[in-house]
Amino acid sequence: MSASPSESKRVRPRRHLRWFVFALVLVVAAAIVAFRFLRPPVVAVTTPEYGTAVRAVYATGIVEPTVSIPIAPRAGGRIVQLLAEEGDRVTEGEVLARLEDADLRRTVEELQARERYARQTHNRVRELVERGVAAEVELDRALSDLQAAEAATARAREQLDYMTLRAPADGFILRRDGEVGEYVAINQPVFFMSADAPLRIEAEVDEEDIPLVEVGQPVLVNADAFPERVFDGQVAEITPKGDPVSRSYRVRVGLPEDTPLKVGMTADTNIIVEREENALLVPATALAGNSIWLVRDGALHRQSVEVGIRGDEQVQITAGLETGDQVAVLPAEGFEAGQRVEAVGDKTLVDSM
Repeated sequence: MSASPSESKRVRPRRHLRWFVFALVLVVAAAIVAFRFLRPPVVAVTTPEYGTAVRAVYATGIVEPTVSIPIAPRAGGRIVQLLAEEGDRVTEGEVLARLEDADLRRTVEELQARERYARQTHNRVRELVERGVAAEVELDRALSDLQAAEAATARAREQLDYMTLRAPADGFILRRDGEVGEYVAINQPVFFMSADAPLRIEAEVDEEDIPLVEVGQPVLVNADAFPERVFDGQVAEITPKGDPVSRSYRVRVGLPEDTPLKVGMTADTNIIVEREENALLVPATALAGNSIWLVRDGALHRQSVEVGIRGDEQVQITAGLETGDQVAVLPAEGFEAGQRVEAVGDKTLVDSM
């Protein structure tokens, strides 16, 4: 059964419409492809600016007291009293803890009694010698016994004093290792204290950077505990002998007395080895050897430059560059002189990605 003429007329316009839409899609797709492939590459550029050029040596370290003193007994014993806690301020001679000393006290009392008897004996013999009743040798023997008794008593008193732990200087208690009832062996620290002195940072500097570091150089300090602040320091000491395993040298950085940093905090230090104000700066990523890529009149141009201070983020250009030049921030390996490109600000490119 064949279609009527009216039905055939209705079918043909629909076919023509489909072909028209298909062709339009092809044209748009071709235009997009042509735009993408024929459009010049987009290059992020920036202009040089004047600022402070800084060359720094980076190192990590730990905040520590300048004078750290372990306090330990010179004789073993059980702790019977603790009179200081972590964070306490103490003064020189202040009692921090006492160890069990009952046996030593009885020993001292016994030796004191022997010393009194020896002194009385010495005095009696001396009187007898003065009256001519006793010989000089008896007086010598009595004097020797007295001196031995005095020495024994003094030694026992000194040992008794070992059972009392005292602050050797003014400062703060950093740490306490011990509880009442715990036995402490000889020379086992019960307290760690810092004497009244500014804190410092002990940092490890790589051996290839240590020739650049000198005592007195300024240091910028960052700590995770204070992410929004930068602290000032100064190189105070450089150890003359390095660690052959880590291939580093210990550098001590002095801190001001009012620093909020606390003992034990980790810190990042940047030791300023070279600094120049009003320097012409470009991003460090823009440098390709001793040259940079410029965009002039929509085309790439390779420019040789003289480089001054090299920093991690910026480098100083001492010759070969003007403030109005458009510098490619991230030059690609395929760049060619004269190549047509589209320059956009580096921030604009980042925002569009």
